[in-house]
Amino acid sequence: MPDQDICSYINEPRPVARKFLARPQHEGVGAVVRRSIGRFELKYFDPFLVLDEFSATGPAGFPDHPHRGFETVTYMLQGALTHEDFEGHKGTIEAGDLQWMTAGRGIVHSEMPATQGTQRGLQLWINLASKNKMIEPRYQEMLSKDIAETIVDGIKVRVIAGEALGIKSPIYTRTPTMYLDFSLKPGAHLQQPIPKSWNAFVYILEGEGVFGNKKSQPVTPHHILLLGCGDGLEAWNKSSKVLRFILVGGEPLGEPVVQFGPFVMNTQEEIDQTIDDFENYTNGFEKARHWRSESAVGLDF
Repeated sequence: MPDQDICSYINEPRPVARKFLARPQHEGVGAVVRRSIGRFELKYFDPFLVLDEFSATGPAGFPDHPHRGFETVTYMLQGALTHEDFEGHKGTIEAGDLQWMTAGRGIVHSEMPATQGTQRGLQLWINLASKNKMIEPRYQEMLSKDIAETIVDGIKVRVIAGEALGIKSPIYTRTPTMYLDFSLKPGAHLQQPIPKSWNAFVYILEGEGVFGNKKSQPVTPHHILLLGCGDGLEAWNKSSKVLRFILVGGEPLGEPVVQFGPFVMNTQEEIDQTIDDFENYTNGFEKARHWRSESAVGLDF
C-alpha cells in the first residue's frame, strides 16, 4: 500500500452514517454466515464486495468453488480452516492467522474446518481495479505471531493491513486498504486516522462501544457501521467489558461492478466470458477440469 500521511490525531471525526445488524444465513454446505456487506440493503461499499462473519462445524464448510476478479481476506477468530486450490496450494490457518488471497484471473479452491468444534472467522472480499482483474493469483499468509501488534493506553491493535498506533503491516494491498483489529479496555478512548478519500466501516465482534459521537448510543456485536466523511474514527468503551471491533477502510475504485456469484467484473460481457471460461476450463481455469479437493471427498453436495 502506498504510504499515507497519517498523523497521530484527528480533526474531523467521522460520524456513523448507517448501521446494520448482520443476521445469520446459510452459506456453503451447512455453514452459517452473518453477512453485512453484500446483502440486499448494502450490495457494494466501494471497494468492498462482501463481509461475512462465518461459523462452521465439520463436515460443514465451503467446498470447491471458483473466484475471479477480486481478493478474499480470511481472518480466523476461533478454530482452524484448511484451504486447498487447484494449483496445489494447501495450508491451514488457525485462530489469529491471516490469508490474503488475490484470485485475479481465476482460482478454484475449498475452505473446510480443520479441527473439531466450531470454526469462526471473518472473510472480506475486496474488489480489484479493471487493470488487475486478470492478474495471476497470489497468496499472502501470516501466522498470528507475525501480525504486527501493540498496546497503548488500554488499546490493543493488530494491524492486518495499513498502519495504526505507530506500527505497520507488511501486507501488500493492490487496492489500497487498511484492516485493523482493535480491543479497547473499559474507559479507553481511540482516535484512529483514516485517509479522507477512503470509504470505511466498523464491525463489532465483542462488547459494546460508542462510535463517532461520544453521546451516541452504544453498539453491540454483529453490527456494521458505515462511516461518513472525516479524517478518522473516534471510539469509546464506556462499558465494564472489553470492546473488540475491526476498522476497515479502502480507496474507492469508482468503476462499474457486475457480479455473478463468485465472479466480479466490470461489464456483463466480461461476466459472460468468465462463465464460459469456467465451464470450458479455459483462460485461467484449465486446472479445474480434473481437480477436486481432498477435503471435499465424501461430502454429499
